Amino acid sequence: MNLTDLAAVKALCARHGFHLSKGFGQNFIVNPGVCPKMVEAAGIDESWGVVEIGPGIGVLTKELALRAGKVVAIEVDDRLPPLLEETLADFDNVRIVMGDVLKTDLAALIRQEMSGYRVAVCANLPYYITSPIVMKLLEERLPIEHITVMVQKEAAQRLCAAPGTRDAGAVSYAVHYYAEPKILFTVQPGSFFPPPKVTSAVIQLRLHDVPAVSPADEKTMFRVIRASFGQRRKTVANAASAGLGVPKQQVIAALEKAGVSSTARPEQLTLAQYAAFSDALGSV
Repeated sequence: MNLTDLAAVKALCARHGFHLSKGFGQNFIVNPGVCPKMVEAAGIDESWGVVEIGPGIGVLTKELALRAGKVVAIEVDDRLPPLLEETLADFDNVRIVMGDVLKTDLAALIRQEMSGYRVAVCANLPYYITSPIVMKLLEERLPIEHITVMVQKEAAQRLCAAPGTRDAGAVSYAVHYYAEPKILFTVQPGSFFPPPKVTSAVIQLRLHDVPAVSPADEKTMFRVIRASFGQRRKTVANAASAGLGVPKQQVIAALEKAGVSSTARPEQLTLAQYAAFSDALGSV
């Protein structure tokens, strides 16, 4: 079955009485070049076990299964298994796991399913929960080497923005702490059925063996970063003071100790400067 042929997709859905759900952010890829390009960029071959999130009707799953040793696809929509059973009938290296990825014990799943494989994540992520999924994949320190995912273009720019640049936000610093991110290519709305109102982009996050910086306390550093970006139009001194409930003079003293101007904006600090700043502040 050609899963990027719109007539075939509609016929498949009709056979199973399936209707797309806006609540699950479902848009199926119908551009035949997109999924092979994603898998090629991920460098997947039979030595890899791949975790996919939100397989839909299996367009990307099929391309992964053609190359990978094992594919485990996590799907939350319990209406989809009958469709996936049909579209993936030719593959014995795919397992569909039903559940919410944000509530799934991914470490246990990888231990159970991916023994002997190098592990990667490759997925067309639901746009409405992109950041929570990406942060779960990073924060849980899973034994994965890289993450190749399609997200909304604006989210891609935010996730991949370099710390210390205007486009950077709190999530940008978190991503760079755990991984080296890169935008690979964009995907136009017409590549999907139904076409979304936004342009998409495929990004790749290559995980660091060790984090990019070494703060005294990781949680404190991220608390300081989130507080600083909570009011990003203010100076980092004012924003951090308000967000953390710490006297401004104490914040200024910590910034000075870290070698940062008290008039700097939150996005002007590097990741290393946030680590030094949080270390100087101590436990907050």
